[in-house]
Amino acid sequence: MGTLTCDILVIGSGVGGYTFALKAARFADVILITKKESVESATNYAQGGIASVASPDDAITLHVEDTLKGGAGLCHEDAVQLVVEQGPERIRELMEWGVDFTREHGRLSLGREGGHSRARIVHRADHTGREVEKVLTSLAKETGRIQVLEHHLAIDLLVRPKVRAGEPVDDGIRCFGAYVIDKKNETVGMISARAVVLASGGAGLVYQHTTNPSIATGDGIAMAWRAGAKMGNLEFMQFHPTALYERTEHTEERRFLISEAVRGFGAVLRTSDGETFMERYHPQKELAPRDIVARAIDAEMKKRGDKCVYLDGTHLSASGLRNRFPHIYETCLERGLDITKEPIPVVPAAHYMCGGVVTDLQARTSLQGLFAVGEVAMTGVHGANRLASNSLLEAIVFAHEAACECERWLKDAPPPPQAEPWSDEGTINQEEWVLISHDRQEIQRLMWDYVGIVRSDFRLHRAERRIRLLEREIMEFYWRTKVTEPLIELRNLALVARLIVHCALHRRESRGLHFTTDYPNRNDVQYQSDTLLSYGALSGDEQSESRVQ
Repeated sequence: MGTLTCDILVIGSGVGGYTFALKAARFADVILITKKESVESATNYAQGGIASVASPDDAITLHVEDTLKGGAGLCHEDAVQLVVEQGPERIRELMEWGVDFTREHGRLSLGREGGHSRARIVHRADHTGREVEKVLTSLAKETGRIQVLEHHLAIDLLVRPKVRAGEPVDDGIRCFGAYVIDKKNETVGMISARAVVLASGGAGLVYQHTTNPSIATGDGIAMAWRAGAKMGNLEFMQFHPTALYERTEHTEERRFLISEAVRGFGAVLRTSDGETFMERYHPQKELAPRDIVARAIDAEMKKRGDKCVYLDGTHLSASGLRNRFPHIYETCLERGLDITKEPIPVVPAAHYMCGGVVTDLQARTSLQGLFAVGEVAMTGVHGANRLASNSLLEAIVFAHEAACECERWLKDAPPPPQAEPWSDEGTINQEEWVLISHDRQEIQRLMWDYVGIVRSDFRLHRAERRIRLLEREIMEFYWRTKVTEPLIELRNLALVARLIVHCALHRRESRGLHFTTDYPNRNDVQYQSDTLLSYGALSGDEQSESRVQ
């Protein structure tokens, strides 16, 4: 694909990437790359909505308090305050751009979800993400300054000076682009830029069961780590309590999400014998924070040996369910389930990474010229447990802040330096692709069984040993084989899995999304702080350098 140049390279096509690109197009030429079609992102699957203060009985202070409480002592209060205060303005901006949120009697229809003390979820029926994505992609086509490259996958970031194992990380490392593969013709080139924005989403595909789309393989986290960026709080993977359980398992990894808003609408959780159980775990019952609901479901399943529990909305208005959740209703009906007449079988699934690439309030990472927005970033908003529907809000607020900061950065940023060309010298076209699918499945099973909703030191150490072995084998395969999308993703999955396990082993307490049987209590004396990782903190990173001449 040769070499392309631009002012700003955006990696990822979710709400964060597109919101940033639209704002940056006022002052810069932008190239946005995405692994699939531009609408394939976690945003597109977001059902619930966007949390924002929008009613007379709500207040900024209440939304802040709910977020801090949900984050189990690890939220950064300044980041939470920034996001919540900007919420109403960013919602108005989306509406001005053309997003058609659901209204009732002329006012925004507001849902309520777990952990929220007020109804404040602005939504478009039960497909909010799809509505937002549709508007943003349409606007991007009209600007004339945003070039969207679909089916392009970033392999590694371009940085100076290069990070190498055994050497201290230079605080002056600058990011100026990425090596990118054009998946259609399998050629690798470079995109050179004066600033780079990671908006690549999360890492749900590290786990065997996830609500995430197939693109969520932790690429941004892995690339940023190899480039020398700081990471934080990767032990906090949120498991959504209610993903559709299907007795006839499909081959795809993604499970269909049953939005938390269904519980907010009045549906209740029951065991296989019809008994409700959430009252035994939390006073808010079905509207307890997600980590509590997920662990409660996990405990009830293990206690009875059941493969699922049931989300029952049959006592609710049938027309109300159909009108409020048309996408969920239609999808379940296609699979032989009428949610107005029978309970929905549900299980937890990996849903959202609360940790990621550490950023400040302007979305700046520890590398000069590299910004991060959305799920790939650790802004401090979510702490140890994301409050429902805060994620889309966080993404659009930090995309706004990143655009403002990028405009300042570009005024003084020098042209990008010359980068070493990519080299496939000495590699071959490998035919043993079954090795990739096998290793991918093994990582996912390991993470699900040993680094899931409930953990222990024994499980974590066992996972660590096996993942290290797998990663060594994967890197040997990587060095001798021409790169392809499956191999690039596998390399990233193995690295992100290792980072998650490392963070989990170092948090010797239970807090938020991290629950370990060895340390079942919260310990504010020793562990009320972020788990931060710098390059070189783990052995084996010498295998992670790019293939350049």
